[in-house]
Amino acid sequence: MSEMIKEAHMTGQDLMNMVQLTPKDVGKYAIVPGPRERADAIVKKMENPIKNFSFMEYTMHTGDYDGIRLTTINGGRFAPDTAITTEILCNAQVSGLIRVGSCGALKADIKIGDLVVVTTAIKGEGVTKYYVDDDFVPKTDEGMTKILARIAEDSLTANGLIENAVHTGPCWTTDAILRETREHVGKAVDQGAIAVDMVTSAFLTICDLYKIPAAVILAVSDNVMTGEMGFMNPDYYMAETAIINIALDTVKKLEA
Repeated sequence: MSEMIKEAHMTGQDLMNMVQLTPKDVGKYAIVPGPRERADAIVKKMENPIKNFSFMEYTMHTGDYDGIRLTTINGGRFAPDTAITTEILCNAQVSGLIRVGSCGALKADIKIGDLVVVTTAIKGEGVTKYYVDDDFVPKTDEGMTKILARIAEDSLTANGLIENAVHTGPCWTTDAILRETREHVGKAVDQGAIAVDMVTSAFLTICDLYKIPAAVILAVSDNVMTGEMGFMNPDYYMAETAIINIALDTVKKLEA
């Protein structure tokens, strides 16, 4: 029986070396959306953006925003690919990370286009069990999250979300979007979850292990409890734009 030559086949440092990235190439902060289109919207707001690399489905840019060095990468739509990009960012020694994503609501009174600022994550995907024990609770950075939530509250009117609200609480992350049954959803709700996505627990777990402050803001795209789908709702697209602006304003506030 053959044995592995090294402890792990590939590490986050190996990935960073593979894309020829060094700590001096990245910004102090990174804003991490899921899809490429959302990352492109962030790049358009940067001054002098430079493409750090394009590897597989991921593309990273670094530039300046209001005099602050900033990085963005389409971090992945699902837990496994999010783990890859988060490992790269953490090994590149980014000082703070903000995830901007979307979610389904797990409370009937949360509307399409509302915003969710995450406090903790409930692990329901298959990635984090390779990193931590079952009882580990991934948490956002308290200070960064307070700033993010305050800016989110103040920005609703400015972003045209007059009738929408900001909710703060735990997010359940799952790999099986087509198995969000009463049984599984009920367990998550019983644990306090107010939203569900497919990324946050992996993102926060890895940031926690590297001791890098992280925060998460999500735009509500649908409501699991009522069955409402809002993917074509203008409020959802306005919320998508809003979370980018909120993340950028949070970076400015952190540096103020």
